[in-house]
Amino acid sequence: MTKEHSPDRLDVKAFAQAGAHLSGHDTLLKYKRLAEEAQGLHPDLRVDWAADGEVRTTHGVGGQVWLRLKASATLPMTCQRCLHSVDVPLEVEREFRFVADEATAEALDGDSDEDLLALSREFDLRELIEDELLMALPVVPRHEECPTDVTLASSDEDFEQASADKPNPFAALAGLRKDNPDA
Repeated sequence: MTKEHSPDRLDVKAFAQAGAHLSGHDTLLKYKRLAEEAQGLHPDLRVDWAADGEVRTTHGVGGQVWLRLKASATLPMTCQRCLHSVDVPLEVEREFRFVADEATAEALDGDSDEDLLALSREFDLRELIEDELLMALPVVPRHEECPTDVTLASSDEDFEQASADKPNPFAALAGLRKDNPDA
């Protein structure tokens, strides 16, 4: 008998024990938070992903539940140099070890190099995919080379003119100096 695994309600332990594989090509609309980061929505924007479960022996302890995740997407964002649209490719490839509960994950997290998650019979794989892709977003999206010339200026001419017309607030203090013979 084969058991169907669902990415929305994944029994992680059964998935790993079966050495199962899941993959998908979802529309970006299934990932609300990720879609909010995109500059405009296009019906052809996709999130491609694959997940594999396995039971491993690590650190001399057998029967550990692991999940390997690969995900990719391309998001249109705003280039922070030229302010035009830039397609930002996102790639994630991570492995997660599952432990009994949140308390165990929190207790082991500081000493472990592995990414730890709490074991669940109704794990939302798509939420994990979305979290990982969000963390892969660049802090400052930009083109490698902008398609238009970028004028780099710290201020505009009006600002410079307004600063020049303004009297220096310390000019009056110059006359009060003790070593000034005019004072």
